[in-house]
Amino acid sequence: MARKAKQPRGKKMNPTFFVFCEGKTEAAYVDLLRRSFRVPVEIIARVSDSNISQPYIDRCKRDRFTTSEDKTFLMFDLDVPGMLERLRKIKEAVLLLSNPSIEYWFLLHYKDTNKELSSAECLAMLKGIDADYQKGIFSTAMKKVLIDAIEDAAKRAKSKEAYTNPSSTIHLLTDSHSLMEYLDLAF
Repeated sequence: MARKAKQPRGKKMNPTFFVFCEGKTEAAYVDLLRRSFRVPVEIIARVSDSNISQPYIDRCKRDRFTTSEDKTFLMFDLDVPGMLERLRKIKEAVLLLSNPSIEYWFLLHYKDTNKELSSAECLAMLKGIDADYQKGIFSTAMKKVLIDAIEDAAKRAKSKEAYTNPSSTIHLLTDSHSLMEYLDLAF
């Protein structure tokens, strides 16, 4: 039987945001948010679509101290058939899904686009804006845009129908109900 993490005494614990994601690009983006906003985010990366499930999430959180205010987020691309149905089976998780890929969320920081896209087209459009872009690596200029233009990207994302191509619900992590709400409570 696994041990439960020891609960600190006499100290109020802030909520932790557990972000389960599939790749290095998603992990790098969440790490950028964590460092920029100084929020307690636990990144569980490299979760392939074949092993993301409620038992997997429960196992990952078992040895960590948790609070009732913790939130679980699932950050995945919808370019894999059946992914949406699989993720919807996981209870009490906020779905941070981009269709076709996370690069679409990055594009929304620069401009709006409503044209249906493939993952390769998203990547090409992003490279057209920032020639140095590589999956999982952001230039200094791109980091600045990804932080400074979050509200613009969220506004554009909210105008799309969730889970259709193109769309992104990553704004659910960055909007007032998540990171920004935490910042207001903590400071």
